[in-house]
Amino acid sequence: MKKKQMKLWFLIPLIVFFGIVVMLYMRLGKPTEIVTNTALERPVPTFELPLLSDTSRNMTNSNLPNKPFLMNIWGSWCPTCIVEHPFLMQLEERGVEIIGVNYKDDIGNALSYLNQRGDPFSMSIQDSAGGFALDLGLTGAPETFIVDGDRVIRQHIIGEINEANWQERIMPCLKILNQASDNATALDPAQVAEVCQ
Repeated sequence: MKKKQMKLWFLIPLIVFFGIVVMLYMRLGKPTEIVTNTALERPVPTFELPLLSDTSRNMTNSNLPNKPFLMNIWGSWCPTCIVEHPFLMQLEERGVEIIGVNYKDDIGNALSYLNQRGDPFSMSIQDSAGGFALDLGLTGAPETFIVDGDRVIRQHIIGEINEANWQERIMPCLKILNQASDNATALDPAQVAEVCQ
């Protein structure tokens, strides 16, 4: 009886191994890219979240600017956010409006982070549960969403913003969004699709 049990125990890892081989074989030739579900080309998802600097005040979509802006997802725990932060400060000095979304962070750590490094955000909301950022399609902080004057998301930048992607991708998109907003004209969908890719 014991010999039969020993043979069974020997066969179990072998069966598991063959099962994995079959599963991997079935995935051969199938697409492997991950498609993120972002709110691109849709209005900013509805939210009601506390203001980071005064948690007794709740912010909603109505508090967002009526002109194009950047929505930056950040956290004091995020090493790449620290790398990105000086460039955000430069953008703020250039007059770029940035709304901060403090993602899954301790409020004390977040406020200390801004006190030490400077605050580039015209306002920062606290998304401690992370639900709002996930509704946007966040894959990991930092990420930035470029939003038009009608509060529709037009571009999604994964990772840090720096001078290279600012010049190449973000500034051209923001420029056409600002032109439409300043002239009170409708956006050309084909132009937006081409420039804000």
